[in-house]
Amino acid sequence: MKLYYAAPSPFARKVHVTLIETGLIDQCEMVPTIATPLQTDAGPIAQNPLGKVPVLEVNDRPSIYDSRVICRYLDDRAGGGLYPAAPEIWDTLVLEATADGILEAAVLMVYEGRVRAPDKQSEAWIATQWAKVARSLDVLEQRWMGHLNGKLDAGQIGIGCALGYLDFRHAEREWRAARPSLARWFEAFSERPSMQETVPKDP
Repeated sequence: MKLYYAAPSPFARKVHVTLIETGLIDQCEMVPTIATPLQTDAGPIAQNPLGKVPVLEVNDRPSIYDSRVICRYLDDRAGGGLYPAAPEIWDTLVLEATADGILEAAVLMVYEGRVRAPDKQSEAWIATQWAKVARSLDVLEQRWMGHLNGKLDAGQIGIGCALGYLDFRHAEREWRAARPSLARWFEAFSERPSMQETVPKDP
């Protein structure tokens, strides 16, 4: 297997963590690449017509893209148990979707500041995206701590990577405020070797 990824990407981090947790990391070549709204290397475009990373190149089938699809594929290939059987699977998938929603909003905030000219940037747009993040974090604190403290699954990996991205790009917003249970969980989850080995960084 070959994974095209960008080091700062939280979506790529989810896949990287999953590779480690499923024991497949030694079977995958990691290919660092550039992928932004304005520039994408040729490698990812050849594997994913959307030009997004991460994208997983495999030998026996067309390339796989979208981080949730890749993680599901890797777990199935390894028999990792990160996606449990029904009815538990629905909680895992909802938590995974919540993590991706947090990431999408947080990434859009970064792009608003980096891609748009200063006179075109919208503070209202940024505030709306952060409101999505804040509401989601509040729900995690109020409703999902039992699940997060349970057996490792894809939902936990997604939330861990989402919170790590908030620290990476939006630390000044202090997401831990008024969310002590979530903060304690993340502190412990961040000690996992898979999280320690995949801390996001700029190229």
